[in-house]
Amino acid sequence: MFKNNIKVSYVSLIISCVNLVLYHLPLFQFATDNLDYKSWDGILTLASLVIILLVLNALIFYIILFIAPFIGRVLLILSLNINAIAVYFIFTYGVIIDKTMIGNVLNTNYEESSSFFSFSLILYLILLGVIPSILIFKIKIVKVKIKTFLVHSGSALLFVLIFIYINSSSWLWIDKNSKALGGLVMPWSYIVNTTRFYMHKNEENKQQILLPDATIGNDKKSIAVLVIGESARSNNFSLYGYGKETNPLLSKIESVYSYKAESCATYTTAGVQCILEHKDGGESYETLPNYLFRNDVEVIWRTTNWGEPAVKINNYQGRAALEKLCEGEGCGYDEILLSGLRAQLLESKKDKILLVLHTSTSHGPTYYKKYPPKFNKFTPVCENVELGKCTQEELINAYDNTIVYTDFILSSLIGELKSLEEYNSTMIYVSDHGESLGEKNLYMHGIPASIAPKEQLEIPFIVWLSDDTKTLKNNEVLYQHNVFHSILDFLAIESPIYDENMSIFKK
Repeated sequence: MFKNNIKVSYVSLIISCVNLVLYHLPLFQFATDNLDYKSWDGILTLASLVIILLVLNALIFYIILFIAPFIGRVLLILSLNINAIAVYFIFTYGVIIDKTMIGNVLNTNYEESSSFFSFSLILYLILLGVIPSILIFKIKIVKVKIKTFLVHSGSALLFVLIFIYINSSSWLWIDKNSKALGGLVMPWSYIVNTTRFYMHKNEENKQQILLPDATIGNDKKSIAVLVIGESARSNNFSLYGYGKETNPLLSKIESVYSYKAESCATYTTAGVQCILEHKDGGESYETLPNYLFRNDVEVIWRTTNWGEPAVKINNYQGRAALEKLCEGEGCGYDEILLSGLRAQLLESKKDKILLVLHTSTSHGPTYYKKYPPKFNKFTPVCENVELGKCTQEELINAYDNTIVYTDFILSSLIGELKSLEEYNSTMIYVSDHGESLGEKNLYMHGIPASIAPKEQLEIPFIVWLSDDTKTLKNNEVLYQHNVFHSILDFLAIESPIYDENMSIFKK
């Protein structure tokens, strides 16, 4: 028979045990995959993880429940349900709940978040969240005296300190893998990293540091188009040697060049920031569209995505604004970015134009929903949000179809630019980051860049030029920061912060 009158010390220990058993299998899988758990040192390291997690969590839960029993109970129930959701995403997509992933979660809109909904998610929530929460809710917590509380707390803390000292050799491995381990410890992975995210966000939200004033070097009519790709990895572009024909249109267009490139991050907000800033200095400098707009360049931003830094221009158009200009099947997809574009460019009274198109074409997990049915070139395709349940062929086919659709959009854009004969034009396509498609049992993106696989970092950097007034350098590898200086160069913007070495164009 369930005994519901339990001392707070026992409740804390029970919850700590439940927390350890239900939500830490990914952590111990990581540990057994990355150390020799059959050796004596490996056994000691695993034992250290178990004991420290169990005792420290019990101590923290004990303090919370003693100080504020009702609020503490509510917070613990909430954490169990968030734990359940976190474990689902860790198992399903191979993510790590670090500051990067918290940023992804908090910058996700309804359309994207709803695409992750599945029966398995509900099952995880019920079995690992709701049911344990009901049991905790039914327990009547019996408080202890302050003296008992202090003795218990002090003893637990002393035990932890002595244990850490005795097993100091185990902490070398733990410290080495602290980033991954810290993203798998529940509930502290998301609690600590949410705090870290908002602290970092607070720093970012400070007034942007204005760059030195610039001047326009000539009156030649020029258009620079920056297309920011979403989750596009270069490995799946036939322009980069991929075996399947995913770039049937771009491969036939003259003056299209493709370069090896690497992203500085594996998530949208940081990737887009890198594309738009002139250097990675850890400061919040004025970004490319804001800088050019302030210096009398026509700047147009069209987007079906999100996650960019503050865009301080007059002509910012999201999906809702673009829908008013669009007709036909393509309006539900990224073709909408091209709606009425030629007319809008011709309306400009300025000689220099920067057009930014921020796409969402290859964002998972519902790759098959990111392109019109007529682009279903490779079949069968994955139609399950739990990507691990699809075959590798189905998953890659769905993703490859998004690249075929990207090829169509870029070639259509080039066609529009070619028709503007009075302008000298260039298009630069660069992705915010890459994507994992089941390699090493990882899916999508968001792994910290320092430990991320190459699939999440290697991105396409594709350039098209309208004529021979500019020529390209023989670059081996490009980076996202090359974009800023290359566009300044192409538009003949003279600025003290321009770095000729970072431009992709020859003088």
